[in-house]
Order: sequence, then C-alpha cells, then structure tokens
Amino acid sequence: MSFCYNPFPYNDLRPVNRPELSDGTIASLTVGSVKCAVTLAKRIASMGRAVVAIDGYTTAGFSEFVNLLIQQLHTRGIDPEILDFDQALKSEDEFKELVDDKLSWDTRKDPTLLFGMIYHGGYEGLLDKEKLDGIKSRIEKARDASEVVIVWNYGCLISEMRPLYDIKCWLDVAPMEGTLRIRGGRYVNLGMSKPLTTNLIIRRCYYCDYEVAVNLRKDLLQSDALDYYIDDNRSGEAKMLTGGALKEVMDAQVRYPFRCKPVYIEGVWGGTYTKRMRHLPQEMRNCAWVFDLIPMEVSILVQVGETVVEFPFCTFFMKEDKEMMGDKCVDKFHSYFPIRFNYDDSWHSSGNMSIQCHSGAKFNIENYGEFGRQDESYYIVATGHDAKTFIGFRDDADIPRFFKEIEAADTRHEEVDYMKYVSYEESKPGLQVMLPAGTIHSSGRDQFILEIGSLTIGSYTYKMYDYLRLDFDGKQRPIHTALGEENVAQDRRTSWIRSNVVQQPRVIRSGKDWKEEIVGEHPLLYFSLRRLQFWTSIEDDTKDRFHVLVVVDGERIRVRSVDHPECFYDADYLDMVVVPKSVGHYVIENLGDGPATVHKTLLREGFENDPA
Repeated sequence: MSFCYNPFPYNDLRPVNRPELSDGTIASLTVGSVKCAVTLAKRIASMGRAVVAIDGYTTAGFSEFVNLLIQQLHTRGIDPEILDFDQALKSEDEFKELVDDKLSWDTRKDPTLLFGMIYHGGYEGLLDKEKLDGIKSRIEKARDASEVVIVWNYGCLISEMRPLYDIKCWLDVAPMEGTLRIRGGRYVNLGMSKPLTTNLIIRRCYYCDYEVAVNLRKDLLQSDALDYYIDDNRSGEAKMLTGGALKEVMDAQVRYPFRCKPVYIEGVWGGTYTKRMRHLPQEMRNCAWVFDLIPMEVSILVQVGETVVEFPFCTFFMKEDKEMMGDKCVDKFHSYFPIRFNYDDSWHSSGNMSIQCHSGAKFNIENYGEFGRQDESYYIVATGHDAKTFIGFRDDADIPRFFKEIEAADTRHEEVDYMKYVSYEESKPGLQVMLPAGTIHSSGRDQFILEIGSLTIGSYTYKMYDYLRLDFDGKQRPIHTALGEENVAQDRRTSWIRSNVVQQPRVIRSGKDWKEEIVGEHPLLYFSLRRLQFWTSIEDDTKDRFHVLVVVDGERIRVRSVDHPECFYDADYLDMVVVPKSVGHYVIENLGDGPATVHKTLLREGFENDPA
C-alpha cells in the first residue's frame, strides 16, 4: 500500500516553510507538553466550570496529555471528572461485522493481507447509542453540578457531541510518526482489546481508523470548530496553537510556494542516489522510495516565531482546500490533493523493481470502496549504463503463456524470461512515460525516476513477477498473479505504447532563453506533464489550478509570487515545490550558474469532466 508501512525513522527537518505571521499568532504558540497543560488548565480554572473535549488523530498521545492536564488542574484545587469516549464504542463482535469481515482474508489473491473495503460510516457508525447516551447524561449531570469534565479519546468531537463542550482540542500526528508508534507497540485498533500483528494493525487503520479520523478532522478544520490545535509528534514536546492562530498560519502559508517534509523507505531493490544527494544516514541499507509529496503520507513544517510546527499535509490541504487546489479540483476530488509524487531509486541496486500493474476506477470502487483509479508516470532523472524502463507487452508476446509462467514462478519458484514478454524503452534523462491503470510496467535497475501518480489513496500494486527475489527477512516476496491477470491491459503492446504514452516533447511556448514543453499528456490520465527549461527565469500562472515543480536539473531555483514577491521558496536539486492556486502569477528564477530544468505537473484541461 502507499501508506507509510515501514518508514525509516529519520526526520528530515530541512524543508522548513516561513510564512509571514502576526506577532499575536506567534505569541499564542505554547511549546512543551507541560506548558500546554498549564495554559489549558489556567483557561479552565478561569471559567469556573467547563466541559473539555480532547480528540485526535490515530495514535495520538492522549494518556500523556490528559494526565498532565489533570495534574495541573489538581494544583488549582480542581478534581475533574474524566470520561473515556472509548466506552461508547460498539463491541468487538460488532466491529468484526462492520470492519473485519470486509477485509481480505484470501491469501491466494492477497498473500500478505494488504487489501480490504474502506469503512465509510464515520465514528458515528462505530458507536453504541445506549452507551453514547450514558456519556451525554454524565456530562449533563456534571454541568448541573458546576464541575469540570474532561471527555477524551477518538471520536469525542463528532458533530452530535460538540454542543456539549466549552473547549475543544485536537491532538494531531503526522503519518510517519503514527506508523512508528504502531510499530513500537503504542497503538491498539479502535474497538479492540489487544493489538494485532503490525501489518494487520496498519491495514485496519487504513480501511477504518485512519478513514474516520481524517474525515472528522476535515469537518473540524473546515468549520473552524477547534479551540486548540496541538502538534503531538514528539513526546513531551507538544506545541499548541489557538484555533484563531491555526487559521492564520494556514491562511498565510497557502499564499506561498512550499515544500513538504519527505519520508524515506528502504526496499530490496533500493539504490544509493538519494542517500548520496540528500546525505541520508549511513545506517540506511538503501533508499528505494522517497515520499516527497504523497499527500496522505507527508507533513509540512512551518516556522512560527522561533519554533517549527509540524502539520500533516492532509491537515493543511483540507483546511485550505479551495485556496490550495481550486474550486473544480475540490469539487471533483472531495478536498483530497489529487496527485502524488515520489522518487523510485534503483541506482546501483541489486535489480529491477517488480513487474507490476495497477487497477482502474471501476475495480477500485467495487472492491476497495475507493473513489479513483491508479494511474502513474515515470520521468527519468538520472541513469547508469544500460538502464531500462519496462512498459507494456511486446508486440509478439504470448500473453497466456506469460500468465502460466509467472504462476509457475510464484508456486514452483521457476524463473521467467520476462524479456520475451515485457517491452521496454532505453532509459535516458528526460524520458517521460505515462502508465495508465492496467499497464504492465517496471523501473529497471540503475536509474533514479520521478514517479507521478493519480489520486488513489491506497496503492493497489499487483506484483506479477519479482525475479524469485527474497525480502530482507529471507522470505520470497509475495506475488499477486491473480489480481494482476484480472487487471492488466493485454492490448497495451509496444506499438500502442510508443504511439500513445511515450511521446516526443512538444514546445507550447518559448522565449529568448526559455521554453515550456509538454512531455506527457493523454486522455487516460487527468494530469498534464510539462518541462520548463531556462537560463535566467520563466514566468507562469496557476489559473485556478495548483502546480507542482520539481528541480530535475540545475543547482537552485527561487519560486516566487509576482504580486507578492515576499512569498517565495528556494529549492535545490530534486526538491519538489507546490505552487498553490492562490499564488496566481509567479516566476521561477535560476539561482545557479548553468541552465535549469524544472518538471511541472498540473491538472489537465477538462479534468473535471473525466469519469471517475
């Protein structure tokens, strides 16, 4: 799946964004978990009586924060009543019927039990009405007695409960940190009394726990319902903003080009290019994937005074959805950022990426409850000798025989001569290939590629052949031959590939020392892929759409607003910069000595009229 299943525990703190903020907003930031508890306790004490709700994203550190708050209230002579909202959840048996029975348990099709059907019922559907009424009754009694009540745990800020609260708090956690907490034994799934194995915890999170938390957080942000927002990414180091300050930070940041904080992941085919270029820790075995801008997996670092606050990127773009992405995009994709970006690094690696394909919209909707297809594209940034990009079947491929051979590879460990079946392009920097859902493909050994894909929140990757390769634990890697055969587009052969999705660049505008080319655009993909080449500068305009810029050649650039030149971001080689819709007219300036090349992605004209 595309979610952070096993991120390397390295916090890359270099991409910090520095919007201009008011003195009042900076002053409102409270830093340190104890200080946050002190601030909140003072507020409660000044009210005499109060009902406080503390909710948060999956893996939030409720125990630490609630215990600190209770301590601080006790020092002020207040003995609060504590209500654990977990007590309103349905039974484990009811959860099994609602959630677990909709997950995949067929190890022939899904050998590592990754897949399932998304639960769309919200927290509301997970609650027992009688138990919920009991919590409401206890709140009312405490209010009548002029007591302080703290209601905490997942879902306590659902809309039905909000009128009962005087203070509403949210503990937010970045996806990478959440996964590390799960892997560290610090989380039990909703409705369960004990933890599952790590992979099953994460799967259940994806199809239920994350889903309900994301949608509740979206509602809270878009309705400006929060009194306090708490960055809960480091134990003991909470950072708390008032609701008003949070709004100003978000409103300010969306006027700037910005960069997200990457996530780095090892893999059996991983390479060394990223480690060298970004000076990653030596103890990393390799770096197969760089999640620079996978929307639901990364975070954004914002300088607030002398302190850097970390927000999940999802928190940011759902709060500022229309200013970030434009009205048409928000309407089409339900406030989700609809394109994902990462690097695949097989530079000087042990072999190719697996030969694979992805599923389309109809399959994803019917089988997983998703609302989009999974298209991809590769842009070749750097290569070694004899690098190849595999895409489509050969014109002369015997595809039924291919299916038999990959099945034999999976069941009898027989090697497949895949070169007889899968077509390839000789890789060279600047080659753009598009990979509509269903296209068989692989990134070959000894290259570094920019991968750009469509919305699909989970990554439904069906590995069809993996060279009998073992994983890091010495076990043969799982293969999805049945799902691959069901989803692969057999008619996408070399001739079709070269006539449709491997295109020659075409210039659409140019000047004295600059030009913009389309390097990939096709009705099967809803995004357009461009290349900007310039010596000094090039101007552009978002025109009610966001742009994503990647420095694929050159040393350093500055992306700045023309109307508000103080709003800029300086990017180095391989950095990815989001230019929000609200920036409008902007200029990219070359700060290096030689020419610069920037890859640009935007939503294709008419994307809003495409089917799912």
